[in-house]
Amino acid sequence: MGPGPAGPPGPRRTPPRRAGWRAAERLDERLPLAELTRSVLRKVFPDHWSFLLGELALYSFVVLLLTGVYLTFFFDPSMAEAVYRGSYAPLRGTRMSLAYESTLRISFDVRGGLLVRQIHHWAAIVFVAAIGAHLLRVFLTGAFRRPRELNWTIGVTLFMLALLEGFAGYSLPDDLLSGTGLRIAQGIMLSIPVVGTYVSMFAFGGEFPGQDIVSRLYPLHILLVPGLLLALITVHVLLVFVLKHTQWPGRGRTGRNAVGLPMFPQYVAKSGGLFFCVFGVLAALGALAQVNPIWVYGPYRPDLVSTGSQPDWYIGFLEGALRLMPGVETRFLGHTQSWNPLVTGVLLPGLLFTVLYAYPFFERWITRGTGERHLCDRPRDRPVRTGLGLGALSCYAVLLVAGGQDIVAFVFDVPVAAVTWALRVAFFVLPVVVFWTVRRLCLGLQAQEAGRLAEGEESGLVRQGDDGGFHPEHRPLTAEDTYALLVRERPHPLDRPDRPERSAAGGRVRYLVQRVRAGLSAWYYADRVRYPETAGQRRKARAILAGPDRPLSGAGDEEGEEDRGAPAP
Repeated sequence: MGPGPAGPPGPRRTPPRRAGWRAAERLDERLPLAELTRSVLRKVFPDHWSFLLGELALYSFVVLLLTGVYLTFFFDPSMAEAVYRGSYAPLRGTRMSLAYESTLRISFDVRGGLLVRQIHHWAAIVFVAAIGAHLLRVFLTGAFRRPRELNWTIGVTLFMLALLEGFAGYSLPDDLLSGTGLRIAQGIMLSIPVVGTYVSMFAFGGEFPGQDIVSRLYPLHILLVPGLLLALITVHVLLVFVLKHTQWPGRGRTGRNAVGLPMFPQYVAKSGGLFFCVFGVLAALGALAQVNPIWVYGPYRPDLVSTGSQPDWYIGFLEGALRLMPGVETRFLGHTQSWNPLVTGVLLPGLLFTVLYAYPFFERWITRGTGERHLCDRPRDRPVRTGLGLGALSCYAVLLVAGGQDIVAFVFDVPVAAVTWALRVAFFVLPVVVFWTVRRLCLGLQAQEAGRLAEGEESGLVRQGDDGGFHPEHRPLTAEDTYALLVRERPHPLDRPDRPERSAAGGRVRYLVQRVRAGLSAWYYADRVRYPETAGQRRKARAILAGPDRPLSGAGDEEGEEDRGAPAP
């Protein structure tokens, strides 16, 4: 018997894949994210190892957040006293604060607690170090110039907040080492004229050591400062997306484009691999390298100071400044002012961050032309800037060593006073020596490159000339090498202003300001090496360096047509 007549056809079912596309199109009509997503995924990032320093700081911060959340479940931010009954036998029966007791419990009684705590501490050290290295790279390559002044300001603020966050976390366990650091901090607070006593009483909840400092540092450490860091990091990354990343000069790279890896999938894979490398290295350090063994120091007591106490490296420069500054006091109208903690703990950090914030605007003020810069400078092409940066770094190194001058004296068996005076002299002399040496080295490297351009690269062969003498043979540089040497900015000093007429109102003040500006510009840019290049090559280099805000036809107008550089040293 054959099949019966077919019934009416049922409704056609839309394939799930087509239905998904239709739903996505309707969503995009109301919330147009497709084009934004495509533009983000197509974003190009220049490929160079020095650009990963910022990501190293970012991923260290991610590890800090993950491990910090775990530690908050077990830490008790209280200075109420208790008697220790935990697993660490040498401290059983010892009276201590609940903050110190809970840190011991995390280290010895919580599964994986010591590992997570040490990973957290190592991540903090790497986080601050990566921010410092990233700022140094941006400074030496001129990546802070227009239009990135705001991002430089955000980066300096992140560095300052990272120092504050590290000090707050370092002080929470209430051990003898961190308590000594808090005692020093309280002395710095007291040295502030007029309001110092009130600041100290508010922070500690009374006379030192008080009962409130740990409970007040705790929300600062886990909530306020991390929230500010997270917000500023987000803005910092968004500005990198909007303004585009700087890049090193090279074939096909100009001030108007970005050459590198697209964000997806190449850069995402590379960046993801870096995250797992950072996490793995920090985990290995936490497992194998002991850091901050608070059980060795013991609980804090105001009548004790641990011998050879050293803060974390990023606070060490303040400790060194305190040790090098002579004890100076003045009395005025019955008020005694102690200058040692005020100068080293308040004025020195204030001066440091003021200079860091102001430097991009200072360099822009003394530089001819204010256009956008999207190609990195080589440090050798800015001798004064490079000398200033490394001179400041040498000054920091002296202060860091001074923070452990007693350890240096003990290890090398020399008097502490001799080490202190040697470091005092080095604090003023070494930065000057480093600045002069680095500046001359940069000019020497420029002179060596000018010789390569003029004579070519040494081939390693020696030929005998008609005069019977032997002469080294040179071969011309490749186009790639020539490009790398010639595509560089050559800023000239500002012209000296004309003397104003006596009748001009305010003209003399403006004249003095402009003269100071021209003098600083001459000091900054006068020492230069003249490269053997044609006017056409100079025009081409200026067109490559020109940013999107400058017309290509006049890219070199602001810097002059001729290279008026000084002869090679």
